[in-house]
Amino acid sequence: MTDDTITHAPADCGGCALHDMHSTPAAMQRREFLRAAGLALASLGLIGAGARDAGAMSSAMITEVTGRDGATAEEKQYAVPAADGVAIDRDNSVIIARAAGKVYAFALACPHRNTALKWNERDHEFQCPKHHSRYGTDGTFIDGRATRNMDRLAVRRAGAVLVVDIDRLYQADENPTEWAAAFVPA
Repeated sequence: MTDDTITHAPADCGGCALHDMHSTPAAMQRREFLRAAGLALASLGLIGAGARDAGAMSSAMITEVTGRDGATAEEKQYAVPAADGVAIDRDNSVIIARAAGKVYAFALACPHRNTALKWNERDHEFQCPKHHSRYGTDGTFIDGRATRNMDRLAVRRAGAVLVVDIDRLYQADENPTEWAAAFVPA
């Protein structure tokens, strides 16, 4: 067979040893690179690591004081905060905030698309890392893609304990009276 009689198979033939030898390592390298890059981006998204906000998102992580009866328990109990600030219980999707002499319990999810909210200590506001909605310390909507305030949970005080009913969620637009009353004095 001479050089002028060699015919080349289409690139998708899969049967050409010369084609497989040259394309498989490159394809595997590309595939491995894309896989690693995707995992890195997903990891950054999971931890919410935006360079601009990384230092401003500090908040205390908390857990229940007593009353844990499993993931479906109706009431959770937390220590009443001694000072203004925000604490987050990721296990139960609860945010506890103390500001201006009041203690609130909020659902962790942004009312726009259920993304976990973050606390921005520098600006003293809650922020949605996905669509950049912003909320005041009392859960009132400031700006962004959301169209309503943060959802508040029913709360009551029992001495130094804040009792949060995680099954009673109040939305400002649907339950305005309950939403406005969902706090306890600090």
